[in-house]
Amino acid sequence: MLAFWISAAGLSAAAGALVLRSAAKSRLVVAPERDAQRRQLLEIERLAGQGLLDEAERQGARTEAARRLLASADHVEAWPSEGAGPRRIALLTAALAPIAALATYVAIGSPGMPDQPYAGRVAEWRATDPATLDPPRIAAVLASIAAERPTDPEPLKHLALARAASGDLPGAEQALRRAVRLAPGRVDLWTALGEVFVSEAQGEVGPDARLAFGEALKIDPAAPSPRYYLARSRIADGDVAGGLADWRALAADLPSDDQGREPLMREIATVEKAGGLPAPVAQPGETEQVQGMIAGMVEGLATRLKTAPDDPDGWVRLVRAYAVMGETAKLAAALAEASARFSGEPKVLAALRQAAQTPPQPKTGQQDGARP
Repeated sequence: MLAFWISAAGLSAAAGALVLRSAAKSRLVVAPERDAQRRQLLEIERLAGQGLLDEAERQGARTEAARRLLASADHVEAWPSEGAGPRRIALLTAALAPIAALATYVAIGSPGMPDQPYAGRVAEWRATDPATLDPPRIAAVLASIAAERPTDPEPLKHLALARAASGDLPGAEQALRRAVRLAPGRVDLWTALGEVFVSEAQGEVGPDARLAFGEALKIDPAAPSPRYYLARSRIADGDVAGGLADWRALAADLPSDDQGREPLMREIATVEKAGGLPAPVAQPGETEQVQGMIAGMVEGLATRLKTAPDDPDGWVRLVRAYAVMGETAKLAAALAEASARFSGEPKVLAALRQAAQTPPQPKTGQQDGARP
């Protein structure tokens, strides 16, 4: 490390010297004979004007005088004598700059701290409450879990949700393609893949999305989301009556208390009035996707604690996660069970109480025009 900084100081000084030398070379020194050459040119013109030189002699004399004038212009001072003090200051500053940087780094930095590998950061995130991680970090955790379980499509499904919430739609598509290869009979995976295709196409139900939704309907002909999007594609293709008929049939099959039924009826009315699709359908919000994915991770933690309950940190994470999610009943049950299990450990009880007081995260409602 010390050799590096010494080399940096030397290179800085050398670079400063080269810059100053180049700047000095730009200064032209007027040679004494240049004034004489100019006077000679004027004299040639005067003699030619008086008829004492013919045109050939005049041109030859002018050419020779011009050549000498240009030659005198090439004389430069390699390094001007004046200004030596500022140049020394500049060179000294260039040499001392890396030394000052090294001293500052040693004083306030951490030169002895090793770099933390990415795998180490992912391991740290895996030990953190899922509700406190942002989508990119959740995606990194799920990617590591998927790598550990290469034949399980479930981590890939949640990984796709996290990547979509992070804005990485190609990454979400890649994860779902792997998932449907592992479990081609799951309607939820084909549906999620079709929805990613729709998001990538900014609301348009393209050929890839239609193929994915078609595969989903082969498995479950009553699946609402594939039926919705395929009907929408019919309307977009000009078959407004056929698409509306499919939507009405879907609305009739949905339970009266289904949250997607009312937005679907409003969209049917809008299309009937406009005679077509007025605008692309709004996709599910990122917050909704993240909340669903976090819920799956939290339930996985709860399941693990049922088989391995002697994990105080795990119980604290579970209680905090339920508090953030606003799951009051689950929070109370987990807090009661953990408090009874660790009743003789005051530090754990204090951590559990503090986790239970974590303010809940607000949830977003379903937007108008969202899919059923």
